[in-house]
Amino acid sequence: MVTRTTPAPTRLPAGRKAELVSYLSEAEQVTVNQLAERFDVSRDTVRRDLHQLHKEGLVVRTHGGAVSVNAVAAAEKKLDVRMRQHPTEKDQIGALAATLVSDNSVLMLNAGTTTLSVVRHLSERRDLTIATNNLRIAAEISPNTVRDIYVFGGSVRLGGQATIGPVSLQFPGGRDLQLRCDLALISVGAVSARDGYSTSNLAEAIMMGEMMERAAKVAILADSSKFTQPLFAQIAELDHADYLVTDAKPPADLAHALKQAHVDVLIARAATHIETA
Repeated sequence: MVTRTTPAPTRLPAGRKAELVSYLSEAEQVTVNQLAERFDVSRDTVRRDLHQLHKEGLVVRTHGGAVSVNAVAAAEKKLDVRMRQHPTEKDQIGALAATLVSDNSVLMLNAGTTTLSVVRHLSERRDLTIATNNLRIAAEISPNTVRDIYVFGGSVRLGGQATIGPVSLQFPGGRDLQLRCDLALISVGAVSARDGYSTSNLAEAIMMGEMMERAAKVAILADSSKFTQPLFAQIAELDHADYLVTDAKPPADLAHALKQAHVDVLIARAATHIETA
């Protein structure tokens, strides 16, 4: 009697893995076709390689190729610098955004100073589950508030005190968990009528987009200084969010675009005065 066993999944050869990561680190961004020609393999093989490397946090998968996780890291301001910018507005936004959070809910929060402001206003909530790439949240949130905190893996960016990698968690043995959340709270770098939500870092934009896709509801956090021209990397179109939480009314063209996209604009003018636009 012959016993059949399930073959082990094909793994990316260590040599090609190291060469691919090294090549991408130098080139900063590449296409699938470029990699297929460079390593003399099929495009399907390259796609599988990039998928595996993305899961390991070694590259950032993009449509049609990949970028190095360090490609645009120099554009990021250190967290302590950003925390001193518009502190009053961020605190007001954080207080208002916290009212969207219910007890026993599951949240995803990205890295950023405005999301930290939200966390500081959650002391009255209970039994929250939080998944994030923000390394500061565990130190900022009240232990009475959370049931569990999960941090997404990947490369650590010390300046931003965040991880950059896939939005995934795994069972022992490597099988991905199917992640969903009740609310994603996403702090962005810019909001524009034409290009939606954007940020300066491509790898970070991809993570934010993944968090938004896994959420039943999405709240974008942006003070009025972010109502500007789009930044380097688009996160999502306007209609991918349910709420925009900010400190002032958007300019007319943006307000119209948000209304057309069915985004509720929530405006916190002061700690005791909250408007809905």
